Amino acid sequence: MADRRVVVTGLGISSALGNDRDAFWQGMLAGAVGIDRIGGFDPVEFGCQVGGEVGEIKVNKLVPKFHRKATKLMSRDIELAVVAADGAVRDAGLKTRGTVNDGEAVGIEPTRSGVIIGAGLICCDLVELGSAVEHAIEDGKFSLSKWGGEGMEQLTPLWLLKYLPNMLGCHVSIIHDFQGPNNSITCAEISGLLSIGEAYLTIKRDRADVMVAGGAECKINPLSLVRQSLQGRLSTKYNDRPKESCRPFDQEADGTVLGEGGGIVVLEELEQARSRGAKIYAEITGFGVSCNFSDDFVTPEPNARGITIAIEKALQGGGLSPDQVDLLVPHGLGVLSDDQAEARAIVNAFGDHARELEVQVTKSRVGNCGAGAAAIDFVSTVLALTDGKVAPMVNCEKPLVECGLKLGGDEVRQVAMQNAVCSSYTYGGQTAAMSLSKFSE
Repeated sequence: MADRRVVVTGLGISSALGNDRDAFWQGMLAGAVGIDRIGGFDPVEFGCQVGGEVGEIKVNKLVPKFHRKATKLMSRDIELAVVAADGAVRDAGLKTRGTVNDGEAVGIEPTRSGVIIGAGLICCDLVELGSAVEHAIEDGKFSLSKWGGEGMEQLTPLWLLKYLPNMLGCHVSIIHDFQGPNNSITCAEISGLLSIGEAYLTIKRDRADVMVAGGAECKINPLSLVRQSLQGRLSTKYNDRPKESCRPFDQEADGTVLGEGGGIVVLEELEQARSRGAKIYAEITGFGVSCNFSDDFVTPEPNARGITIAIEKALQGGGLSPDQVDLLVPHGLGVLSDDQAEARAIVNAFGDHARELEVQVTKSRVGNCGAGAAAIDFVSTVLALTDGKVAPMVNCEKPLVECGLKLGGDEVRQVAMQNAVCSSYTYGGQTAAMSLSKFSE
């Protein structure tokens, strides 16, 4: 298994900074923030009224004719994944059923090409659901028996297909005719990184030569906003200053901000990539996971031991010592207690070298995109490593006191980078980290 090297050959993204790799990365380098007042619905009744919205998606233009009818069964989450996957596959130069012109030959072996895409709790369209709920009301209360007998009759027979988490990967597989390993991971914010990690291991185990992996989710909807608001983890102080609202590792942080989007990447076995002359962005060298519960099952433990374990495993897998890592892309949620715990975990993993690490954060730019969050982080890690540039830190004018990290800097840093680590966590204690290196023969 160790002899098969896995490289990144394609990057795709959908985010509040743009729906392609270049727009996203140029926005990151320019210090742009895609967070604004929510426009998809009226947020006036919510404490947090800002978010990172993607805008209009014309998914019909990206889907081949044979699959266009299926777009009627695509929820927003599915659309985000299809957009990002299309970008990744085209960026990698893969000739699939979804990218070739009529009469042009497909350039992949479908049975050796697979998909693993992370998904979240896909929220229903309230307009679509409204009539069904209305028919389930009895004596002013919601009735389960009426819901089963009358309410669900108001929904179309194929309604559920829009909201199953495996449908993100399903549509991508059908569009591009990937017939190899296929899986879906639902683990909140780390779903995307876990999916990329499983895709990496699938290639290492010789179960596939090409894998499309990542995650996507739309958190900008009333149901998501209600859930997060009830937990008291959303920013409410910056509704009049949306661009300043998400403040990872900053003393003035008062909560995270939701977003929508996703990151999808193409991973290939090295010889497969070489055989077709693919551009190689970076090589994945290690992958670590852990689980470390806190008492409330929502926030990390004060020392976030699970994050430390995941990073240490990723470094070990890549044969790296802490001082060989040049860049870290952390979770950086913008919830004060979480950021403090994550900073302690990073320092525990890297020791004194933590103060020398370049740090790049994405959630202050695009919001917390749920299952797409860690995948977006991964894409930003690859771009920084490839480009030799670290995007400016925004909304961190007052870095956490004694957090032990190198934070701040409102300009692009040109850095000679060889190795990077992307790490993430989610409520419940699950953590993941991945080490990457510039490709070398």
